Formats: sequence, C-alpha cells, structure tokens
Amino acid sequence: MPKSLLNPHRPSLARGNVLVFTSVVLAILISRFPHVQPSIFLLIPTLLSIVGTAETVRCIQRRWSFYHAGVILCIYMDLMAVSLILFFLLYPYFLWITAH
Repeated sequence: MPKSLLNPHRPSLARGNVLVFTSVVLAILISRFPHVQPSIFLLIPTLLSIVGTAETVRCIQRRWSFYHAGVILCIYMDLMAVSLILFFLLYPYFLWITAH
C-alpha cells in the first residue's frame, strides 16, 4: 500500500473514494436495505462519507485539466452517496409521508 494513501497531510483522491464507497456499503448493511429500519449507527457512515467528500475536494486543482474534470465528477458522485446515506438515515422517521 502506498504511503501517500495513508498520509493525511497529502490530498489523496483514492482515499476519498474509498471512504465514500465504504460508507455507502456500511450504510446499506446497517439500514438493512430494502427494509430500511431506523438506526443511530447510520451516523457513522454519514460522517465517513462527509470526510471522504472533503478529502476529494482537497484534490481539486486551480487550473482546468482532465484531472480537474475527473475530480469534479468524483465530487458529484460523493454528493449522491451522501444523499443516499442521509435518505437511509432520515426516511424511517418520516413514514407519515407514505401513509395512506
């Protein structure tokens, strides 16, 4: 494993993506998808995904390049993952929306 991946002082796109992907998998397992159940432990994947998104934002460059464009796509992917995890976290508490 490269040392730059573990060094928090250097921005790492791989570290950000791994954190977000791991937090999505954890959120799916904790919420017991497709039968979403309330759990306070979903705060852990939520915080991990926010940290991963911040790590991805640290990798953005000032000048445009294809790397810059790829980082922006990764940021959009991270925001969708954070939205999914927040949905898993909040949906069980808003069941009155789906009540007939």
